[in-house]
Amino acid sequence: MAEGLAWMTGIVLFALSGVHVYWAAGGRKGFRIAVPTRGEEPLFRPSKAATAIVAALLAMAGAFVLQLGGIGEPLLPGWLFALGGWALAAVFVLRAIGDFRWVGLFKSRKGAPFAYWDSVFYSPLCLLLGISLICIRSAA
Repeated sequence: MAEGLAWMTGIVLFALSGVHVYWAAGGRKGFRIAVPTRGEEPLFRPSKAATAIVAALLAMAGAFVLQLGGIGEPLLPGWLFALGGWALAAVFVLRAIGDFRWVGLFKSRKGAPFAYWDSVFYSPLCLLLGISLICIRSAA
């Protein structure tokens, strides 16, 4: 079961990495709903380099999840590998919870396109990824 969950979680992370590669390469589709806004003004403007770094981190997380699920050999020492699984799960669960203002399931700022998509897709997906990682890590 952990192996199948690792495949699904890894594929999602690789797909998210691909979206970020698209944006880093100059693609604009979906970008407007990917950044929190105050009115029509984005709270921050991610650079192409920052977006590429996020893409690389998501791809590394995908590879790590596959290894965590027993697909391939771990590239990290055992103690760091175990700690990394819990840390990655925590990152996604904390992202789902959010900052209580702009992002997350408990955000107070609503009504903007990002806020809508964050409520119906981004935060639930992060929570699902975090729970998946907890399940995969627990089965290892």
